[in-house]
Amino acid sequence: MTQLDYPAWLRIEHWLNVLFLTFLIRSGIEILAGFPKMYWRNHSIPGTEWARFTRRKHPADKLHDTLDEEVSYSSLIALPGRRNLGLGRHWHFVSVICWVLVGASYWALLFATGQYHRYVPYSWEIFPHAWDDIVTYMSFRLPPPLPGQPLDAVQKLAYFGVIFLLAPFQILTGAAQSPAVEARFPWYVKMWGGRQAARSLHLLGLAAFVAFIAVHLLMVSLWGWDQLNALMIFGDVRNTSWAIGASMGIIAGILVLHWAATVWSLKSPRSVQKVLGWVIRHARLGLLRPMRSRQDYSAREISPEHRVNGKPPNSREYQVMAVHGFVDWKVHVGGLVENPMTLGMADIRAMAETQDQRTLHNCIQGWSGIAEWSGLPLRDLVAAVRPLPEAKYICFLTAQDSGRDEPSAEGEGQFYEVLDLELATDPQTLLAYGMNGGPLPIKHGAPLRVRVETQVGFKMAKWVEHIEFVSAYDRIGKGMGGWREDNVFFDKDVEI
Repeated sequence: MTQLDYPAWLRIEHWLNVLFLTFLIRSGIEILAGFPKMYWRNHSIPGTEWARFTRRKHPADKLHDTLDEEVSYSSLIALPGRRNLGLGRHWHFVSVICWVLVGASYWALLFATGQYHRYVPYSWEIFPHAWDDIVTYMSFRLPPPLPGQPLDAVQKLAYFGVIFLLAPFQILTGAAQSPAVEARFPWYVKMWGGRQAARSLHLLGLAAFVAFIAVHLLMVSLWGWDQLNALMIFGDVRNTSWAIGASMGIIAGILVLHWAATVWSLKSPRSVQKVLGWVIRHARLGLLRPMRSRQDYSAREISPEHRVNGKPPNSREYQVMAVHGFVDWKVHVGGLVENPMTLGMADIRAMAETQDQRTLHNCIQGWSGIAEWSGLPLRDLVAAVRPLPEAKYICFLTAQDSGRDEPSAEGEGQFYEVLDLELATDPQTLLAYGMNGGPLPIKHGAPLRVRVETQVGFKMAKWVEHIEFVSAYDRIGKGMGGWREDNVFFDKDVEI
């Protein structure tokens, strides 16, 4: 059997795992702050949550959106803290990429060097051994390691569970929360019990990791922290004082990195958005962008109450239009096109046969809902206006103004969103004017909203009144691809 020592690669990856796992935990807490309630069913109906991490109540006497439910966690536990969901997502996804790469190399080296023997059980006999070890621990004694191995039976099973079960479980439940994955493989999210079930399981997996870390540190202390620490620093038991100093230095370095990441995020959020976003964007576009939506939920799966996000326009012009059923509403389509158009709602309905689709909506904060959407496939509008070769993006300008409609919003100006033109070719990308068999409700974007089923909800602009085809978006708003990207540092491309 391979000598089960502590090679350099194992020791290095141990500390890298500590670094990226702690970044994942803190940024995950920031993401939780965006919607601090946990559900088991896709509908996310207020009052049915199984866990909540906020004291805020869901008001029943006024129009309520989930932005009202966001909370602010301290930067001591959340990365970066202070209600920064966009930046928390950036840190989480970059940490995921790094953690998965470290984990993949760890797995490969375990099997390439034979070190997997320290974790993989050889027979079912390990379970009675593990029970004996538990009894020994409960009697406040330490059980002996398994013959020829550095771990006792309980420790071996625990490490096996974390490395080969819990870590993949977290990756798989994380993927089940990706709109692109859910849209392309609806069966996959159903396999986990739904989007909210996957989110809840992901949180429980996080709790399991935290519990493992706590027990792991306790076991290291009981078995002799100085000697085990020396093994993880030098690979053998020598110079324990130097090993303690080195490990304290590494831990201090990790803490400094956390401090630096937090300060950088809070003082220069735009640079964090750009730097980390560059890394995430290339990974996302390569892995998730090719996916096309193939959803077809049944009528019985439609959510009885579909949550909303964003307040409707409250201008006099919009209110008059709403009173008259939007019969005079006009949508101006122009920019880099051969055939610019000004369309009323009747014109939009007449352009092509109405397309109906029952799909899962994913809000960036974490809630979800299923609805039937009816409207014009965006690709039909694109074909009608004939974009010029230099057109690469579609900008949707809305009737909503943050200074007027959401005075508490962290920014001002007309709400807009920019989509890559290629997303218009997805068969389930719609300009929706109907919902659940009736007209589109005002709170959900009447008279016209966008549906892009491979994206997170905020990209699906509501109350659309202008559509512009452009070659670049750096001069629109603050140049980040949308109002929320400009002001709350969300990603422009949000397939996850």
